Amino acid sequence: MTMTTTTETNGSREFVKQSSLYQEFLAEREEILKHKWIESERLGYDIGFERALLDWIRKHRDSWRAARRAQLSTSPAGTQAVPFVKK
Repeated sequence: MTMTTTTETNGSREFVKQSSLYQEFLAEREEILKHKWIESERLGYDIGFERALLDWIRKHRDSWRAARRAQLSTSPAGTQAVPFVKK
Protein backbone atom coordinates (compact mmCIF):
# COMPACT_ATOMS: atom_id res chain seq x y z
CA MET A 1 0.00 0.00 0.00
CA THR A 2 1.25 3.45 -0.80
CA MET A 3 1.18 6.41 1.54
CA THR A 4 -1.64 8.02 -0.49
CA THR A 5 -3.77 4.87 -0.36
CA THR A 6 -3.25 4.56 3.39
CA THR A 7 -4.19 8.20 3.93
CA GLU A 8 -7.30 7.82 1.76
CA THR A 9 -8.30 4.67 3.63
CA ASN A 10 -7.87 6.37 7.00
CA GLY A 11 -9.85 9.37 5.76
CA SER A 12 -12.64 7.09 4.56
CA ARG A 13 -12.76 5.32 7.90
CA GLU A 14 -12.99 8.62 9.76
CA PHE A 15 -15.77 9.77 7.46
CA VAL A 16 -17.74 6.59 8.15
CA LYS A 17 -17.16 6.83 11.92
CA GLN A 18 -18.46 10.41 11.92
CA SER A 19 -21.51 9.70 9.75
CA SER A 20 -24.90 9.93 11.41
CA LEU A 21 -25.94 6.63 9.82
CA TYR A 22 -23.01 4.82 11.43
CA GLN A 23 -23.73 6.52 14.77
CA GLU A 24 -27.34 5.32 14.59
CA PHE A 25 -26.15 1.80 13.78
CA LEU A 26 -23.84 1.81 16.83
CA ALA A 27 -26.57 3.13 19.13
CA GLU A 28 -29.07 0.55 17.90
CA ARG A 29 -26.52 -2.26 18.19
CA GLU A 30 -25.83 -1.23 21.79
CA GLU A 31 -29.55 -1.44 22.61
CA ILE A 32 -29.78 -4.89 21.02
CA LEU A 33 -26.80 -6.08 23.08
CA LYS A 34 -28.43 -4.74 26.26
CA HIS A 35 -31.65 -6.53 25.33
CA LYS A 36 -29.69 -9.74 24.70
CA TRP A 37 -28.09 -9.52 28.14
CA ILE A 38 -31.38 -8.76 29.92
CA GLU A 39 -33.30 -11.55 28.19
CA SER A 40 -30.45 -14.04 28.61
CA GLU A 41 -30.31 -13.28 32.33
CA ARG A 42 -34.09 -13.58 32.61
CA LEU A 43 -34.19 -16.94 30.82
CA GLY A 44 -31.00 -18.33 32.35
CA TYR A 45 -29.13 -18.96 29.09
CA ASP A 46 -27.55 -17.01 26.25
CA ILE A 47 -30.28 -16.34 23.68
CA GLY A 48 -27.80 -15.31 20.99
CA PHE A 49 -27.56 -12.13 18.97
CA GLU A 50 -29.97 -13.14 16.20
CA ARG A 51 -32.81 -13.97 18.57
CA ALA A 52 -32.16 -10.80 20.58
CA LEU A 53 -32.12 -8.75 17.37
CA LEU A 54 -35.44 -10.08 16.13
CA ASP A 55 -37.07 -9.81 19.56
CA TRP A 56 -35.81 -6.24 20.07
CA ILE A 57 -36.98 -5.17 16.61
CA ARG A 58 -40.42 -6.64 17.22
CA LYS A 59 -40.85 -5.28 20.74
CA HIS A 60 -38.76 -2.13 21.07
CA ARG A 61 -37.35 -0.69 17.85
CA ASP A 62 -40.19 1.66 16.90
CA SER A 63 -40.49 3.23 20.34
CA TRP A 64 -36.70 3.43 20.74
CA ARG A 65 -36.32 5.21 17.41
CA ALA A 66 -39.13 7.65 18.22
CA ALA A 67 -37.60 8.43 21.61
CA ARG A 68 -34.15 8.82 20.07
CA ARG A 69 -35.43 11.17 17.35
CA ALA A 70 -37.22 13.27 19.97
CA GLN A 71 -34.13 13.35 22.19
CA LEU A 72 -31.76 14.22 19.36
CA SER A 73 -34.03 16.96 18.06
CA THR A 74 -34.04 18.68 21.47
CA SER A 75 -30.36 18.19 22.37
CA PRO A 76 -27.88 21.03 21.75
CA ALA A 77 -26.10 21.01 18.38
CA GLY A 78 -23.07 18.78 18.24
CA THR A 79 -24.12 16.50 21.08
CA GLN A 80 -25.70 13.11 20.92
CA ALA A 81 -27.90 12.22 23.84
CA VAL A 82 -28.95 8.59 23.98
CA PRO A 83 -32.38 8.00 25.48
CA PHE A 84 -32.97 5.29 28.02
CA VAL A 85 -35.74 2.97 27.00
CA LYS A 86 -37.11 0.69 29.70
CA LYS A 87 -37.11 -2.94 28.64
